[in-house]
Amino acid sequence: MVDDETVNVRILVDDVESSVDFYTRHFGFAVLTAFPAFADIQRGHLRLLLSGPRSSAAVPMADGDQSRPGGWNRIHLIVDDLDSEIARLRAEGVAFRNDVITGPGGSQALAIDPSGNFVELFQPAGR
Repeated sequence: MVDDETVNVRILVDDVESSVDFYTRHFGFAVLTAFPAFADIQRGHLRLLLSGPRSSAAVPMADGDQSRPGGWNRIHLIVDDLDSEIARLRAEGVAFRNDVITGPGGSQALAIDPSGNFVELFQPAGR
């Protein structure tokens, strides 16, 4: 893999428009394309594919199992000052799943997008 290659991550969302607004307003993503069923947005080398309920990613599998938003998978964004990012986002109305958790590698908190997907804000130890 080339270091400057774009990484694509697909997440399922309940509402594409509100998800685009959330990620662009709070986390600095830029819109590449946006349709009612799907949008792709980008921040640096991360291209986030937002797939709504009418997208092909939401089609049930042959056995009837269907993907849905939420869960424990998440995108991971590195920040320089976790406390100030949390304060900024809370002031903008962003909800969090937890308080700050600190471990040997650093500290993290999980913001919640409009569909229940997590955005992990991570401050490496020593920053």
